[in-house]
Amino acid sequence: MAYEELAKEILDNVGGKENVNSLTHCITRLRFKLKDEEKANTEHLKKMDGVVTVMKSGGQYQVVIGNHVPDVYAQVVKEGNLGNVTDSNDDTGEKGNPFDQFIDLVSGIFQPVLGVLAATGMIKGFNALFLALGWLTNTSGTYQVLNATGDALFYFFPIFLGYTASKKLNLAPFIGMAIGGALVYPDIAGLSGGETLYTLFEGSVFASPVVLEFLGIPVILPQGGYGSTVIPIILGVLFASKVEKFMKKVIPDVVKLFLVPFLTLLVVVPLTFIVIGPVANIAANLIGAATLGIYNFSPVIAGLLIGGFWQVLVIFGLHWGLVPVAINNLSVYGFDPILALSFIASFAQTGAIIGVLLKTKETKVKTLAIPAIISGFFGVTEPAIYGISLPLRKPFIISCIGGALGGAALALIDTRGYIIGGLGVFGYTNFLNPEVAGVGNLYIIIAISLIAVVFGAVVTYLVGFGTLFGDEEVATDQGIETKNATTTEGAIVQANGESYVEKEVIESPVSGSILPLSEVKDEAFSSGAMGRGIAIEPTEGKVVSPVKGKVTALFPTGHAIGITSDEGVELLIHVGMDTVQLDGAGFTAYVENGDDVEVGQTLIEFDIESIKEAGYPVTTPVLITNADNYLDLLTTDEKLIASSDYLMTVVI
Repeated sequence: MAYEELAKEILDNVGGKENVNSLTHCITRLRFKLKDEEKANTEHLKKMDGVVTVMKSGGQYQVVIGNHVPDVYAQVVKEGNLGNVTDSNDDTGEKGNPFDQFIDLVSGIFQPVLGVLAATGMIKGFNALFLALGWLTNTSGTYQVLNATGDALFYFFPIFLGYTASKKLNLAPFIGMAIGGALVYPDIAGLSGGETLYTLFEGSVFASPVVLEFLGIPVILPQGGYGSTVIPIILGVLFASKVEKFMKKVIPDVVKLFLVPFLTLLVVVPLTFIVIGPVANIAANLIGAATLGIYNFSPVIAGLLIGGFWQVLVIFGLHWGLVPVAINNLSVYGFDPILALSFIASFAQTGAIIGVLLKTKETKVKTLAIPAIISGFFGVTEPAIYGISLPLRKPFIISCIGGALGGAALALIDTRGYIIGGLGVFGYTNFLNPEVAGVGNLYIIIAISLIAVVFGAVVTYLVGFGTLFGDEEVATDQGIETKNATTTEGAIVQANGESYVEKEVIESPVSGSILPLSEVKDEAFSSGAMGRGIAIEPTEGKVVSPVKGKVTALFPTGHAIGITSDEGVELLIHVGMDTVQLDGAGFTAYVENGDDVEVGQTLIEFDIESIKEAGYPVTTPVLITNADNYLDLLTTDEKLIASSDYLMTVVI
């Protein structure tokens, strides 16, 4: 079906069907009531194709879709079986190809912990900087406390990953944490590198010293123990999820509460130490050796590819495939060159947006660019990518070129990351080697990042780009007035001497005072995300048809209606803000979906006073939802308007 993938992704990013208490929809939005809104991935949802934005209001988590919301709603209900929401963890059904499953698994395990991992990495990085500058000594109490704060999460990483992996793989989370805790248990970890009982495979490349046994079976521990490792705990949790599922089937309900975790841990923990851990450790070393081998084959080519394509990987979520590789390298070698090569990409992207800010004549783009630049310097480039550079194309391509050149430059100076720390300007401390005095090549890295900013800005300015919001914004910025636009049907629309071929005149559906769309107290409308148009503060509780056409969407509560004119213009008239909550009280609809309507025909009547008394504003946006299909949209400059008066003109 057309909306199958969109529905699946929405469901995943509101925390899964197990996080959904209920789901309804209005004319433009999916309205979720979630058990825990913190589990929802709001930023990801906002960036999805097919999603306009996300809002939280009235205890609801609202995913704004637009006019196609009934189709998307039906598919979400089908995908999540939300007609009868249960606590089932059944994971059967279509999940995509193996690569998609791998990316989904990795992101689901690492994403929840990456924020804290970056924060603790920043603490560790700044502590290393203070040590390098001579502000602290490694024996001072301040250094020790900060080092513990910055190092604890990474050392005990198996415990944290035990939790996140369990949530992803449908294992009881505390069982996963217990497995991780066993791997880093101090008495066990202290045996690593200690007295050897005997050596397995002695004389071969697989020679492994044995420092303890379990029931006479040799246990091989990696040098330094399992602290900071990632692969052993993930494989251990995967195995445990299968064991737990089996135990739940065979153990009587009356003793499941304690016997399921008892037997699961009793089976999984020893096998993790005896088999899974050693095999996973070998795999980790092979992955580390392979990535470093590829890097060492040609560091410059690696820098060009990783730096150049990093932002593309982020857009498609494929960067998650490299994150565990980098963490694994830090665990095995104490450094990672892979993610380090992507560091300059955010600076090149920020520079490109500076170039856009300096060159553009669009007021909206200037408004968007300033916060995007600020967030870009702190390594958060999503507003820049999705809001400006990607839609304009050329700035995005230029930023990728800048990232590629920056990655190659970092490779030339053998840049390595020693922590998973901050982004942007907070990421400079990632490159301080805690084992070496001084700041190393940090100043060169800073210089490369500044050059990337200048490169992105200058090249973007010189190459140029198109418009983001169309000719209306450019015309407004150049001072062209539309106040005197004539509106006789079939004529040429005149605006300060400029001529446009008229497409269709839209009459006002409501009587009242005119408001700019930007003043509507609802981001979905005020941002223009739902479409371009105008808002009216009604003085009369009646909506009439502004065009001749067909009713294409009428919500049962009667608070909103969609009409497609005979010329193909799609209009949305939304009476009030969040008035869907009234469940139809105060609204009377006089048409139905599919009805043909004439200009001036009564569509809806509503009780202004009762709606206001219920606590809802009656501000009514009138939107052209397919405005991007047209050259321009000219609106009236009148402050007061009566129904069926001239409101706006859509032009080719």
